[in-house]
Amino acid sequence: MPPLSLIVSTLRSAGCVFAEDEAELLLQTATTTAELTAMVERRAAGLPLEHVLGWAHFCGLRVAVDPGVFVPRRRTEFLARQAIELARAAGGSERRAVVVDLCCGSGALGAAVAAAVPHLDLHAADIEAAAVRCARRNLAGLGGHVHEGDLFAPLPSDLMGRVDVLIANVPYVPSQDVELLPAEARVHEPRVALDGGCDGLEVMRRVITAAPSWLAPGGSLLVESSERQAPHAVDAFTGGGLRARLATCDELYATVVIGTR
Repeated sequence: MPPLSLIVSTLRSAGCVFAEDEAELLLQTATTTAELTAMVERRAAGLPLEHVLGWAHFCGLRVAVDPGVFVPRRRTEFLARQAIELARAAGGSERRAVVVDLCCGSGALGAAVAAAVPHLDLHAADIEAAAVRCARRNLAGLGGHVHEGDLFAPLPSDLMGRVDVLIANVPYVPSQDVELLPAEARVHEPRVALDGGCDGLEVMRRVITAAPSWLAPGGSLLVESSERQAPHAVDAFTGGGLRARLATCDELYATVVIGTR
């Protein structure tokens, strides 16, 4: 195997800020010298570290992340924590909480909730075929059902009016700002997972419009937004007939809007 110092030097020259940490992960993951060399070359060429490794850490889990699939962000762990609290409150000895993860990507959010709250009825959906394949691998051992299609369209109709926790990590980057994103996201993640339309809230509004029909009484919709967009998102929730509140985390620089039926 190449020495750690050589890998660190190669990654640092390529602009990797956390070259030492990344080098350690690559060394731990690769099983042969040839595999390690190829992984270092892909990372130095600009591929996201998670795509090179084939996995990402999320809420204490190792989540598979295939090339071309949206990489779960650390700040989104705050969204997962909010969903876990609500799922725990909704479930009990008499019933299984129903949780839906829309725009699921790798299925990281659904996996985090299912790992923390046993005996869920978990469904996830994404419009991207690569994401659906990845999510099925991540959720198979957790009893999750993954559907391919646009937002609510592929979900079983018998979920209508029964969803306790609806997680929708929708794209919320305004279209004109997508080109300003780091190349790791802009080049290697699907645009449909990033682009939220003119003001970044177009997909969110579609979810809000349909959500009341799917939520159980007292059920909640959770979305992540930027701090700047949050007041507009709250207005959209309220206009859609949901009782809205904000949850924020300074440590992760995360903002979550929660709307309850």
